[in-house]
Amino acid sequence: MTPKLKSPTRRQLLQMTGGAALAMPFLSIRAAAQTVNLSMLAWYGHAEPDIVGEFEEANNVKFTPKYYTGGDNMLGLIAQSPPGTYDVILSDAEYVQQLNAAGYVQELDPADYPFDDFFPEFQKFPGHWKDDKLFSVITRFGFLGVAYNTDAFTEKEASSYGLYWDDRVTGKLGQFDWHLPNLGQISLYNGNPSPYDIDEATWEKVKETAMSLRPQAGGFFDYGGTFSSLNNGQMLVFSGIGDWITGTLEKNGSPVRTVIPEQGGLQFTESFSIGTGTKNYDMARKWIQWITSPEGQAKSANMAAYPCLIPSQAGWKVLNDTNPAEARRQMMVPGERNVMDLIREGRIQYRQLPVQQSLEDWNDFWSDYKGA
Repeated sequence: MTPKLKSPTRRQLLQMTGGAALAMPFLSIRAAAQTVNLSMLAWYGHAEPDIVGEFEEANNVKFTPKYYTGGDNMLGLIAQSPPGTYDVILSDAEYVQQLNAAGYVQELDPADYPFDDFFPEFQKFPGHWKDDKLFSVITRFGFLGVAYNTDAFTEKEASSYGLYWDDRVTGKLGQFDWHLPNLGQISLYNGNPSPYDIDEATWEKVKETAMSLRPQAGGFFDYGGTFSSLNNGQMLVFSGIGDWITGTLEKNGSPVRTVIPEQGGLQFTESFSIGTGTKNYDMARKWIQWITSPEGQAKSANMAAYPCLIPSQAGWKVLNDTNPAEARRQMMVPGERNVMDLIREGRIQYRQLPVQQSLEDWNDFWSDYKGA
């Protein structure tokens, strides 16, 4: 005869359910503890859901971003923070050497990253290596030229930095508030093939040309101000920027565009490093591997905050397969005239730190220029 099982008493039920209820918070705490918090210092957009969401979900990671505008601002934030504050650091290429010299970033193993997928021009990018040791991995780049309102000017009119001095631009010239891109463009306009490697006499001429432009300036803008003043037509022409600003606006229907003028354009380059003192080195490395993978590169090219060019040939293929309109808009279609042709034809110069002057010399003049 099978014994009859007794039903649990009310007290036993309460004890069982109460114990389970008490256990649930501890299970939640344990699950939360397994999430890796990865801190990122970067330009705006790099830790937003359209870029990091997939990686976060797949790796149980949560990014905590600190956003900056301009390399000088980035260096100041790191200098004011204890080691280990930032797990991954996105910097413009010209600042990698300073990050390395100050001991803010760690050496990386080249074998960890897909350099074989990159165009040859980006496999050993200047400043990212020192004595054959790697300290930063390029993830994206872009060109700076003449940004203009297409309702106000033609592409031909915008194909020279001389448009900045046009009477129709008086009070309508916006300038991105950073000395390197603006003064680099003035140096190109003056005919200097290496715009940042100039002697003192040439530097004086750059300053003189810049000061002649001051009456045209309608304002000096940060990232957000640049977007809004172009979008609402407050500024009709903009110096110091490129498709990384106008591309987002153009895709949203604003009549703005950037052209590389006859005097040539500047290239900015963004790269990821791993911060000194991080306790999350393995996950930081995994992040850089993901964003330089073909799929990560395609996402980066079409970042919601601002689009960019990508160095990965495999990434170009994924972008053309998944978003051919954007690949064509950014001139990243293999077999057609594309951005690599502009580089190889010598129309693009790297943006870099001043070679024969100090960074402070350029920064001080920019302050004088704005205050004139």
